[in-house]
Amino acid sequence: MTYSDLLQLIDDRSTAFRAAIVAAPSLDAPVPTCPGWTLLDLVRHIGVGRQFWAAIVTAGPADAPPVKPAPIDSLDRDELLTWVAASTQQLLDALREAGPDQGCWTWWGVSQSPQTAGAVARHQLQELAVHTYDAQLTAGAAQPLPEQVALDGVDEFLTTCVATPFAWPHEPVVIGYHAAEGRSWRVALSGDGAQISGPDDSEPGVSASGTASDLVLFFYGRLQTEQMKVDGDPVHFDRLIAWEPGA
Repeated sequence: MTYSDLLQLIDDRSTAFRAAIVAAPSLDAPVPTCPGWTLLDLVRHIGVGRQFWAAIVTAGPADAPPVKPAPIDSLDRDELLTWVAASTQQLLDALREAGPDQGCWTWWGVSQSPQTAGAVARHQLQELAVHTYDAQLTAGAAQPLPEQVALDGVDEFLTTCVATPFAWPHEPVVIGYHAAEGRSWRVALSGDGAQISGPDDSEPGVSASGTASDLVLFFYGRLQTEQMKVDGDPVHFDRLIAWEPGA
């Protein structure tokens, strides 16, 4: 996707998120996929997070992020919706002003993703998409992630959150992921770390299959291993989920 596509989809997911908040019976409703959170907690997380990343992008290259802003002190649903919409707009304005190649601080200092506004936009789209799913689920009308968002989301998660030069502490293994939309990815885990590539002819030690939306929701813990189509030993998924590179 182009940078413009990413920004448009961030706006789209933000609109869908707010629609789910409007449809929910109460801001006190617990979010099933975010244990311990109410819908109010989720709204505040989205608003503060978008302001935080807007400030990061605006600051440009830095050794540390700025201080996180405080959430809005209101329980009025209309005020919260206005605030979260303005927070997302603040992020979009910062990303447009910066352009995709501007450097900035990111928490993924060691991965296959660059430390740029373009990479931030990609990851922000996925965070909004997954939390929109959370809000929709809480409102009783969960929908799959849009196909374009989900396909990029599989690749973005693997390159940003999994790829690393830190040594894999278990026996080497290749894990495969197959999207029903026709794309596949492989994660080679070894003493050289985690390397992401496309499909080849060798058999992975384990693979998970589903729609691209299913795969993204699996990555973020919204779907469990037993809800996926798994071929091979699922212990490799458990190890990957538990792994903390560099810890």
